Amino acid sequence: MATLYLTEQGATLRKEHRRFVIESNGVVLSQVHEFKVERVVIFGHVQLTTQAIGYLLARGIDAAFLNLQGQLKGRLAPLESKNVPLRLRQYDRARNAAFALETARAICVGKIANCAAVLARHQRNHPETDFSAQTLQLAALSATAGRRESLDSLRGLEGQAAAVYFQSFGRMLRRGFKFDKRTRRPPTDPVNSLLSFGYTLLYNEAIGAIVSAGCDPYVGLYHGINYGRCSLALDLMEEFRHLAIDRLTLQLINLGVLGAEDFAPDEMGGIYLQPEARKRFLKEYERMMTGEFTHGRAAERTSLRRALHEQARRLAARFARDSEYAAFQGWR
Repeated sequence: MATLYLTEQGATLRKEHRRFVIESNGVVLSQVHEFKVERVVIFGHVQLTTQAIGYLLARGIDAAFLNLQGQLKGRLAPLESKNVPLRLRQYDRARNAAFALETARAICVGKIANCAAVLARHQRNHPETDFSAQTLQLAALSATAGRRESLDSLRGLEGQAAAVYFQSFGRMLRRGFKFDKRTRRPPTDPVNSLLSFGYTLLYNEAIGAIVSAGCDPYVGLYHGINYGRCSLALDLMEEFRHLAIDRLTLQLINLGVLGAEDFAPDEMGGIYLQPEARKRFLKEYERMMTGEFTHGRAAERTSLRRALHEQARRLAARFARDSEYAAFQGWR
């Protein structure tokens, strides 16, 4: 199964027999068998016919609409899950401070451990770079996170871990790229542009995974409830940001898949990928999300995309049965 990315401006997606057809000005650009499409991501000015929309809704296939800068505008999704008892249980448990804190601690522990894993993995591949002090700091912060007694103190500790991690992140970059700090809305340099774009794609996938598991993506635990924000999807994302998007950003830059010429400023002062470079990013994003590896905890083959959905199901079980929740940690 695959994600269908639509980036050709002015193109139309239509449904014909058992295939999706992408065409522009009467010219067929591509055809994809319907059974291969798991989700659709649309950038900018792309049309969908009513037949294509009807098929997506009937089959429960999510379609996300992004602008050309990669900002999520909205989603076409089927009806809400019929599992009303699960959502009612979710609303009830989200009001329980002890329940929310215990779950948030698990998420934060996993997130910080995955930050350390990215640094340790880079050091193994590049012994000339020493991150031993930083990985020890992150390990200590991860252990401390499991003992924090309030969400505010937990978020403060996460901020400390982020400072340690992102101070090291720039040292992993090559080919003249620099990273000083995390900036967004808008991203002010190429590295932040890649991180923001990737995080948006991951956010959309996290929303879909949460909805597929039967939960309400707006009602979070770690991030809390905020008008218009899919907080539970952000909770889920925390375990995968660094393993997926940060590693992808490093690979795209360090392997020369993207260069300085692939970025351009917009009228708002942000830095964004050029259209052709965006296609390369999406290709490598799919490779990152679908590539298989052995998960240390389960000792089984998985992919980041399958792991994302499995963690969404674990959150649903947490709400439904008060099951213990353990965050995803890769390459342990």
